[in-house]
Amino acid sequence: MTAPPLPFDLHGPAEPVTPLVLSVPHAGRIYPEAMRDLLRVPLAALLPLEDRLVDQVALAARGAHTLFVATLPRAWIDLNRSEQERDPRIDAGADPMAQPQASARVRSGLGLVPRRASSAGDIWKRRLDAEEVSARIVAHHRPYHAAVAAALASAHARFGVAVLLDIHSMPSLPGVTPPQVVLGDRHGRSAARRLVDTLEAAARDAGLRVARNQPYAGGHVVTTHGAPARNLHAIQIEFDRGLYLDPTLTEAGPGLSGLAAALARMISAVAAEALPPALAAE
Repeated sequence: MTAPPLPFDLHGPAEPVTPLVLSVPHAGRIYPEAMRDLLRVPLAALLPLEDRLVDQVALAARGAHTLFVATLPRAWIDLNRSEQERDPRIDAGADPMAQPQASARVRSGLGLVPRRASSAGDIWKRRLDAEEVSARIVAHHRPYHAAVAAALASAHARFGVAVLLDIHSMPSLPGVTPPQVVLGDRHGRSAARRLVDTLEAAARDAGLRVARNQPYAGGHVVTTHGAPARNLHAIQIEFDRGLYLDPTLTEAGPGLSGLAAALARMISAVAAEALPPALAAE
């Protein structure tokens, strides 16, 4: 049996040359053999768990910025959940004392290791051993976050500020004119308002409808890496999948290049806002 791949691909320098770091934790689509053997549903049933191909948008937009893209799928382990969000219904290692009141995400089957996938229902043939889940945490969850943290620390050391943009995609939201982009900053706890204002203005200038923190306020990634009091900022960006995928929501559509241009505009705007004037003039 071949070993699972590394938990991420790094695009750009490990030591950032700008104050921005980009993260795409939910677009991984390399499904390990060990995972396939455990599934009770076909792989196609797991596609709704992916932020399908949003890494292609980020890659086209990144410029000189450092970008981390998860390689393994969210169904294997969710990098946007904490290590404590273990679901006792599927994970024998879940500790009730670590999380006495399970989060809504765990209760809905979307914990550290997802239990369910949309209308497909339960995805695993059996309950997972504690050691199986712990191995995924050690081999994949922790290295991803350690690499992101190291890049942010390097950017902060060089520029005095670091900003993480955590890039996701979402199903189309209901409503007559629903938002096409949702910016999540944990209601002001993970990033300075001026940076979120700048992102929002750039998205609106690109013709996109924008909401903040509703219905997505940001998950474990921005909670972990955002510390505005220390000039470390983290913002989650959710794009409507209909903007860049085809009508089946499985392949890239004609809107991908336009969305990439909009994201590039957003990235450039927040980088300019974050960079201290003295460094920007160098």
